[in-house]
Amino acid sequence: MWSPLNEEQREFLSNHFTIQSYKKNEIIHCEGERPTHLMCLLAGKVKIYKDGVGGRSQIIRMIKPVEYFGYRAFFAREDYVTAAAAFEPSVICLIPMTAIVTLVSQNNELAMFFIKQLSIDLGIADERTVNLTQKHIRGRLAESLLFLKESYGLEEDGSTLSIYLSREDLANLSNMTTSNAIRTLSQFATERLITIDGRKIKIIDEEKLKKISKIG
Repeated sequence: MWSPLNEEQREFLSNHFTIQSYKKNEIIHCEGERPTHLMCLLAGKVKIYKDGVGGRSQIIRMIKPVEYFGYRAFFAREDYVTAAAAFEPSVICLIPMTAIVTLVSQNNELAMFFIKQLSIDLGIADERTVNLTQKHIRGRLAESLLFLKESYGLEEDGSTLSIYLSREDLANLSNMTTSNAIRTLSQFATERLITIDGRKIKIIDEEKLKKISKIG
């Protein structure tokens, strides 16, 4: 969002942001709170989630550097319908939405930037809704592993996911129970699609995972 701004607007923005550090698992914002800031993740990993029936959480989105979040509810004039928490120690830039509104009113390109971002997020949300409701357990878990690879990449060995999720978090991302996630991961390991070392997951056969994800 920096590039569409002129020098005066960049100076304005530079005077209206703060940098906040969050510890692992620290809550960034809660469901039901009133949105006040646009947030940009500078370092770390953040999950957007919603608590459901029986205390089960559903991970809605995963945020990676440098992505924006926390602003949709403000534009919709509603409270947050989801919560956000740090997966690992994270650094976030917070910009007051009042400052964003001022800049958007002055700059059509910036307004188009937000329209594009919201449109992309809506498309991703639509696709995830279909996948999480229509795919079987194996398809959902395979899709989640591929999603994590695309979002966060691999370690230097070229096969280990560079994000370490608990089995519960992986289940919440895949819309299944923790026991189902554990069992399906074990099946994938037995089939030599992945190897597991604690929270580390190494992808061995990406093409087979893609096939399982596509079949559903």
